[in-house]
Parts: sequence; structure tokens; C-alpha cells
Amino acid sequence: MQPLAGIRVIDLSTVVMGPYASQWLADLGAEVIKVEAPGGDSTRRTGPGAEAGMAAIFLGVNRSKKSVVLDLKQPAAQDALDRLLAGADVFLHSMRPQKLGGLGLDPAEVMARHPRLVYVSLLGFAQDGPYGGRPAYDDIIQGLSGNAALMAAQTGSTRYFPTIAADKTSGLVAALSIAAALAGRPARDGRGTLVEVPMFETMAAFNLVEHFYGRHFEPPRAPAGYPRVLAPLRRPYQSADGHVCMMPYTDAHWRDFFTAAGRPDLAADARFADIGARTRHIETLYELTGEIVRSRTTAAWLALCESLQIPVAKVNGLDELPDDPHLQATGFFSRLQDPALGTLRFPGAPVRFDGERGAVGMPPRLGEHTRAELLAAGLDAAQLEALVRSGAAVCAGAGNDNDKETT
Repeated sequence: MQPLAGIRVIDLSTVVMGPYASQWLADLGAEVIKVEAPGGDSTRRTGPGAEAGMAAIFLGVNRSKKSVVLDLKQPAAQDALDRLLAGADVFLHSMRPQKLGGLGLDPAEVMARHPRLVYVSLLGFAQDGPYGGRPAYDDIIQGLSGNAALMAAQTGSTRYFPTIAADKTSGLVAALSIAAALAGRPARDGRGTLVEVPMFETMAAFNLVEHFYGRHFEPPRAPAGYPRVLAPLRRPYQSADGHVCMMPYTDAHWRDFFTAAGRPDLAADARFADIGARTRHIETLYELTGEIVRSRTTAAWLALCESLQIPVAKVNGLDELPDDPHLQATGFFSRLQDPALGTLRFPGAPVRFDGERGAVGMPPRLGEHTRAELLAAGLDAAQLEALVRSGAAVCAGAGNDNDKETT
């Protein structure tokens, strides 16, 4: 059994941060009900797809969920959502705080009606600062929290990380925080709590783990920025026929590497004798190592480093990951057969409990579970029909049964 089995989550968030957080909860066994506006999450239209509303980015952050469609601008839909919340353990949203009251979602009022609820606000910024209430997306947070400056320090070009780093990092922190709030609920006599996860503060904390560096001290003992990581030459080494990722780290690693590479002079060089000296001379170290690595093939360096127990790997392209022998052997990727979409492949949850990963379920069609979930929440057929007629709710056709095959 997965650790969050029996936990019910109502997820009103959109795009990536919130859906990624709730996908983690689903991977860990929670039942996740994705509540969408009639137009659906914008990611349903982002990327390639074989069916309208089921585009690639949506598939990437919404597996194993259910979809309920409610137009929360209508009071009847707000009442229906409140019915869903009555049976939930967690509610999360990614709306700006100033919009919540008009939708009947003021945190204090919702938690007064549902005292067991863990109420989660996914924010761009903490509300009590001057940025509170501003809109924020990944690009904005990457720039403000230092990502773009880190890229400039290393490459000379101000740019974002080529991944949705702020959304996904904040989504992971949100999932962790939700799990912590659920774990602490018994100590609060079963009462829930208000959880606020601001993207800016989350990414500032993430980047400053190593890059606060000398600013830990008053007065500072060095500028912010960990030199080894920021070194322009910190990159896969060019070999005689490609590239190789090598990471001699300990003093013994470096001595063994230089000796095996035919450079005993460098093995005895005081500039590289310990981690403090190597950090002070990191550019020289990377430059000399690069010259050495260019003399042999990638395969030769893989063999040599493995024999010396120095961490080493080849460079994988994204399209190569599904065929990586380790990921294949560990069953990381899963296939789902869908009657309309055919075969779909998903990366699985990396975490195992008692040796088992959670099963990967099909991402939902828009409104696929509206009827079943609202009836289960206590609406009768006539009430549901009235919601549908008014446009306050949208029901899609019945869902499909999907056979899972792990590869």
C-alpha cells in the first residue's frame, strides 16, 4: 500500500507548479480530484497531442488524477466545490489571494467550515512582502531568485535554466509540505492547517544552499557564489570522440586520476592537494583536466574511471533516456494503453516503498469524472442536471479502463 492511500486531494491549481505537486501526491497513493474551469487547464493545449485537450505537457503533470469541471464564477458551482471539500483532506490552489474571496474560497472561511482540511496556497510571493499578490510564472521567478544571474556568471549570457526549474522545485516543496501537514494533523487533534508555498522564497532558498557561500558570515568572508559550480569550464569534458562526465572529488580520486593519466606531477601539485586548494584553483584544474581528457576516447575514460571508482558517465540526450539500460532494468518507464490515444509512455515515480513504485494511471479527460464525483459528494441527479444545464458543471463521457504494462 502506498503511504498516502486513503488521502483525498482537491486540486484547483493549473499549469505546472500545483499539478506537479498533486501528481506527486497521486504517485504516493492519494486520490487527486483536479477541478478545472470549463475551458480546462491551459496545458491541455500545450505541446503535441493525439486528441484535443490531451497535449503533452498536460500528460506530464496530471497522471493518475480525476477531472471535475466547475465554473466557479457561478454560486451553484461554488456550492458543489464545497461539497467536494467536505470529504477531502487537502485543498490546493494557485490563484492570487485577492481572487479567493469572490469565489467563496477565503482560507479562514473554508477552514472554519472544514476544520480537518489542509488548505494549501501556492503563491508567487509571501503575502506580507511588497511583492505579495503579484502574478508570477517560472521565468519571472528564475530571474528574480538568481537563476539567470547564475547562468550569466558561468556562461557570460543572461538566460534561464532550460527547464521549468522554479515551478518544479516549488511543486516538490509543496508536496513535501502537504505530506508534513498531514503527518502533523493527529497532533493537532485532527485539525488541518494553512500551508503557504511561495515560489520566490522557495527558489531563493534552493539557490542559496551552496551559493550563499561567504555571505553566511557577518561581515562576508567571500562574495555569494560557489566558485566550483560557477566555473565556466564546469561542463562535460570533451574526449577524443565525444564528451564524458567525470567527477573526481576526493583527494584520493584526484591523485589516482592524475597518476593513471600519466601526470604524476599534477598528482603531487600542492594546488590540487585538497578540496580547499582545488576550489581556489578551480579554473586551472578544469583547464588541465580538459587537456588530459581530450587525449583519449569516451570509452577509454569510462573504463579507467570505473576501475578507479571515480564517478563517471556518458552524456545522454533526452531522446536516449527511454533506452538507458539502467532505467530499462529498473522499470522506470511505464506504458498505458488507451482506446483513443493508443500507447502512451510515462516516466514513473522514482521513489519506492517496500520495493514497489506506485502504479501510473491515465491523465483524465476534461470533465471525465464530474458526474461520478458530484453524485458521490451528495448531489442528486436533479441537482446535477441543473448544474449542467446552467453551465456551472460540465460532464464528459465515461472514462476508459486502461491496462498498464511496465517496460
